[in-house]
Amino acid sequence: MQRIINFILRNRNAFLYSFLALISLVITVRSHSYHQSKFFNSSKWLTGNVYGTASDVSSYFNLREENTRLVEENERLRRMLFNAENAVIEPLDSSLVDYEVLSAKLIKNSFTSPRNYITIDKGRNQGVGQDMGVITTKGILGIVENVSNNFATVQSILNTKSNINAKIKHSNYFGSLVWDAKDYTTAQLVDIPRLVPLVVGDTIVTGGMSSIFPENIPIGVIKKYDLNASKSFYNIDVELFNDMVNIKNVYLIENKNREEIKALESTTKNE
Repeated sequence: MQRIINFILRNRNAFLYSFLALISLVITVRSHSYHQSKFFNSSKWLTGNVYGTASDVSSYFNLREENTRLVEENERLRRMLFNAENAVIEPLDSSLVDYEVLSAKLIKNSFTSPRNYITIDKGRNQGVGQDMGVITTKGILGIVENVSNNFATVQSILNTKSNINAKIKHSNYFGSLVWDAKDYTTAQLVDIPRLVPLVVGDTIVTGGMSSIFPENIPIGVIKKYDLNASKSFYNIDVELFNDMVNIKNVYLIENKNREEIKALESTTKNE
C-alpha cells in the first residue's frame, strides 16, 4: 500500500495535469456545439470500430460451427437433389428415397501413386458401407472400398483400378472414366465412338449406368482428344473439376436399390 502512495506522490503533478486537462476538455465540449459534434462523431467512430473488431473476432471463432452447419445443409439439399422426383414431399418420406446422403471429412489423401486411396472419418457405425459413391461440392471423388467401425477407405478416381461410367453432358454417349497415372488433374474417358461430335470444353458427368452414382454428377471438362490405335474410339483427356490435392469435406451416396439391382443382374447372368 505504501508503494502505491509513494507512486502517487511522485507523480502527483502528472495526475493533477491530467485531471485539469480532462475538466478543460469536458467544459470545452459542453460549451461549444462544434466541439461537441466532433467529440460525439469521434466517439461513434471509436465505438463502431471496437464493435466491428469484436464482431470479426466472434465470427472467426464461429467459423467451425458455421462450416458444420453449411455441410449439414448441403447434405440435406443433395439428398433432395438426388431424389428429385420425390422431392415434392418435405421432409422426404424415407420409403420413397432412392439415394441417401451422408457427410464426412477427409483425414488422409494420396494422389502421387498409381493406386491412390482416401481415408474418411466415418465408418460402419455412422452408416457407411462398401461401394458407396463419394463426391465433393465440385464433383466425384471415388468409391468406398473398405469400412471399419469408425473409418473408411475410398478408392480415388486417381487409381489405375478405377472405372466409372461417365458420359458427355446433354447426350446419351457414355464410356468409362479411367486414370493413366500421369497427371493428378486429369483423367481419361474411353470407349466413346468416333462418330460422336466432341468439343474441347464439353462437360463430362456421371452416366447413371451403374448402381453407385446418380446420373449427371459433374466430373470435369474435355481437355483434349484423339482417336485410339484402331481409330474406332476416342481417347479423351478430362480436366477434373475437383482439386484432388485440396479436399476436406465429402459426401457419401448410398443407392438404396443397389442390392436389389445386383441380385437381379446376378440372377440374369446365371440363367
